[in-house]
Formats: sequence, structure tokens, C-alpha cells
Amino acid sequence: MDFDGNIEHLRIAFWNIILVAGPVLVIALVVGLVIGILQAATSINEATLSFVPKLAIVLLTMALSAGFMLSTMTDYFAFVFDSIAAIR
Repeated sequence: MDFDGNIEHLRIAFWNIILVAGPVLVIALVVGLVIGILQAATSINEATLSFVPKLAIVLLTMALSAGFMLSTMTDYFAFVFDSIAAIR
């Protein structure tokens, strides 16, 4: 495998990381930002107030997008294994 092939494999791997982890991380960021703004506006400094809703919403997001994540990763690993088999 040449250098361009390796770079292409890395590009595809990074793109799959963004596709799989991106939605959950964006949701966690948005929820944390909204809760942080609400806590700053109301002067409530309770640690569980920011942790519990973020945990619940991230778990819900992961549950709703689990099918997409699984199919994306399955396609990626099928591509990787096909690439390994094509080396010989």
C-alpha cells in the first residue's frame, strides 16, 4: 500500500469518528452551555444540576442514534477488512 492509500484510510477513519461521536458531543456541548447559562443567570451553583440533565440527554441521544452508529461502524470495519484482504 502506498502513501496515498494510507492517507485515504486515515481520512475515512477520521470522518467515521466525526460521524459517530459528533452528534453526541454536540448535544452534550449544547446542553452543558444552556445549563451553564441558566446557572449563571440564577446563581445556582449545584453540581448535580448540570450533571444529571446532561447525562440523561446524552444517554437518550446515544439510544436514538445507536442504529446509525452501528451501521456506520459496521460499514467502516467491512471496508477495513476488505482492504486488508486485498493486500495479498
